[in-house]
Amino acid sequence: MKLPILACILVSVITPIHSEPVHTGFPLATASTLSTSDRILARAFKMKTSGFMVKFHGTVIRKLPDDTVGSRHQRFIVRLDSGQTLLIAHNLDLAPRVSHLGIKTTVTIYGEYVWNGEGGIVHQTHHHPDGSKGGGWILHKGVVYR
Repeated sequence: MKLPILACILVSVITPIHSEPVHTGFPLATASTLSTSDRILARAFKMKTSGFMVKFHGTVIRKLPDDTVGSRHQRFIVRLDSGQTLLIAHNLDLAPRVSHLGIKTTVTIYGEYVWNGEGGIVHQTHHHPDGSKGGGWILHKGVVYR
């Protein structure tokens, strides 16, 4: 019986690794110091997997200009404890702008991971307009943006 790819990722990520180095292509941490979400995202990057919702914490390392082509998106880059970086694309047509977002601030994000060669993109950080799904969000300084 074949497991869906996300189940394979979860099984391989949650299996204890003790203190072996994590070979994700990103410097920094050992498996014993990484959160489960960091390990899931590292594994998804390594396996070029996309299309699953994930909750994680990251530190803002760069703010980018808004993407104004099509739906408007607030864009910024976060770094995980593993060293992996993620581009966050927060839809401003469906959710309010994350205000007072500064470099070195920590955010908690729940959104959909999409693989790319630089670490990945997270989008769907907003409610779903038709209410069919729970949707994603960004938590910053005690305020939830959805």
